[in-house]
Amino acid sequence: MLSPDKINRINELSRKSKKDGLSAEEAKEQSALRQEYLQTFRQSMRGTIENVKVIDPNGDDVTPEKIKNIRENKYLN
Repeated sequence: MLSPDKINRINELSRKSKKDGLSAEEAKEQSALRQEYLQTFRQSMRGTIENVKVIDPNGDDVTPEKIKNIRENKYLN
């Protein structure tokens, strides 16, 4: 999870870019913070998806094999 300080800084830079524009340093900082945010988001989403179990209306487990294999390999290593 990204710290609240970093999220606030992302928002601050975004507001500034819309209002006044950013300096080269601020643009680099904004880009780095956005990349860090996206990486954190993707890791979180991947963890959520890998732990999902899909059940159909009949109560049968219909979780895709790809997810089952990822989960099995994760616990074997």
